[in-house]
Amino acid sequence: MSRSQLRRPDAPQQGGGDDTGCPVLHVDMDAFYASVSLLTRPELRGRPVIVGGSGTRGVVLSATYEARRFGVHSAMPMTRARRMCPQATVVEPDHDAYARASAGVMEIFRSVTSQVEPLALDEAFLDVSGAVRRLGSPATIGELIRARVHDEQGITCSVGVAPSKFVAKLASTRAKPDGLLVVPCDQVVAFLHPLPVGALWGVGERTEEQLTRLGLRTVGDLAHLPVATLERALGTAAGRHLADLAWGRDPRSVVPHEPDKSIGAEETFATDVDDPVLVRRELLRLSERVGARLRAQGYLGRTISIKVRFADFTTITRSRTVRDATDVSRDVYAVAVALFDALALDRARLRLVGVRVEGLVDAERVDEQLVLDAPERGWRDAEEAVDRAARRFGRGAVRPAALVTHEPDDPVHRRPTKP
Repeated sequence: MSRSQLRRPDAPQQGGGDDTGCPVLHVDMDAFYASVSLLTRPELRGRPVIVGGSGTRGVVLSATYEARRFGVHSAMPMTRARRMCPQATVVEPDHDAYARASAGVMEIFRSVTSQVEPLALDEAFLDVSGAVRRLGSPATIGELIRARVHDEQGITCSVGVAPSKFVAKLASTRAKPDGLLVVPCDQVVAFLHPLPVGALWGVGERTEEQLTRLGLRTVGDLAHLPVATLERALGTAAGRHLADLAWGRDPRSVVPHEPDKSIGAEETFATDVDDPVLVRRELLRLSERVGARLRAQGYLGRTISIKVRFADFTTITRSRTVRDATDVSRDVYAVAVALFDALALDRARLRLVGVRVEGLVDAERVDEQLVLDAPERGWRDAEEAVDRAARRFGRGAVRPAALVTHEPDDPVHRRPTKP
């Protein structure tokens, strides 16, 4: 499918202007999770699609722009989203596909410049100063990235080109979907001042209410307020920070780093659960899923954690670091259930449980340690055989006996909510 077929008719084009002195790019995938999900469902393109858990407590992970026109947005309860857009098709999340697409996108970024600061799976800042001589102007590089993301990953992205990170991020938002916008150095103030004060980094709901009470509704209103007045209202640091942003002053540089790697899964129960046996069974199911994803992506991990959310939405986490990195589901489950049992919850009503493995390393880089008296074939071999069966016959073709009789009619069986 061509770029023109994927681009909305009203999608922004390049914002013109001189990109000299605009080395910062913010690249943001368009409706990333929905776009990746549709790669295997091309017949749904151009239709309202919602990605998320379909259970009574599922939440929206992402939605196509066609669904967003009805007010659907991420983190919205699925029941509300379906009321707002009853004609939408609901698609289950595929977190392995999202991880693969993200890795491919980040590889494209790093082939352009080593100065890449990922913010999430689907967005990053780039400083392209060192790539200009080789690849052209910042705007040209932005268009190159957009073309490569589409050609190599089959999805679209939007790019903001600006002198600073703050302005570049705002520009990419304005460019959505599938667009590129340059904010020249001499137009930064004109670009910022008409925006609502909520567009400023650091302005949350409460701060926006405070600013509104002061009669400040746009960035321009805030920019022309004396700094001392802002400092008295918000505190010295916050007041000065917002005053600087309102005039486009953002000295932060792009800081290259790898985001913390972890793989996890969590489930929201259809009804609150107070039976430890059911919770342990769920921890087993989640550990199986996490172990399979670790092996599929070639990672081992040393820190295993659980998340427990109570009926009143109070959430706690517990973790333990093991001596040897592992990708064996049985090992993950052993630690997860031990962490859960140590909580001694005494029939507390639970809404959600989760399992996560952190401190990931590439499996190929870890030397296998010789363990005296270890069997020649162990649990990992068995689980790899299960992986092969799952690839051939579908997930769940082989599973632990404790789970065999409990899907799909288990009264607490749910749909996945998030990774």
